Amino acid sequence: MSLFAIGDFHLSGEPPYKPMEVFSPAWANHFEKIRQNWLERITAEDTVIICGDTSWAMSLDTAMQDLNRIAALPGSKIILRGNHDYWWTSLKKMQQATENKFMFLQNNFFACGDVAVCGSRGWLLPSSDNFGEEDKHIYEREGIRLENSLAAAKKAGYAKIVAAMHYPPLYKADEVTIFTELFDRYGVTHCVFGHIHGQDAANMFEGEARGVRYKLVSCDTQGFVPQLVLP
Repeated sequence: MSLFAIGDFHLSGEPPYKPMEVFSPAWANHFEKIRQNWLERITAEDTVIICGDTSWAMSLDTAMQDLNRIAALPGSKIILRGNHDYWWTSLKKMQQATENKFMFLQNNFFACGDVAVCGSRGWLLPSSDNFGEEDKHIYEREGIRLENSLAAAKKAGYAKIVAAMHYPPLYKADEVTIFTELFDRYGVTHCVFGHIHGQDAANMFEGEARGVRYKLVSCDTQGFVPQLVLP
């Protein structure tokens, strides 16, 4: 039973009404690439974290075609919200619509063996050039959501914690944010995140910092391959 992560599918139905290859030829037929790589690596006993920006849909009903294609793939699926997931609604509505085929991560946690998967969407960081007062409000709210998730896992007795986010929780190895402080406080050892695409990935910190191993998992930056987090 292994834990994998991947993110930023940016699906839009089949055929796609918003084809992603306008951004790069690498995106051509990208869900089929994800599907084939998933089938080669993921078994029914595995769990996959999907780190947001799953569908361009503006409503849950419209997103169902994309969600159903993912649900048909093997393994359990933990999914969190990205900044483009406008279809996201209440946990109850999403669970009912998807017939509990996904675990929706928001103010909660999910167990994968003896590991707790916690997380939040995250937001722009104060070090961003365009970080404003409204961003500060959202940033702090996402910190509260992350702490709700981490505290629930700790209360349930989990010592091994993986954090999943959409936005990066830090840009540089020595950066301290509300998210990195929570990782330290609650003993997080791994963090997976998305949001970053293309050439911007070269400027993003990945690796170990202050006891946490950080990994970017946006699908285009990983050759559309789900990344192993814990075997």
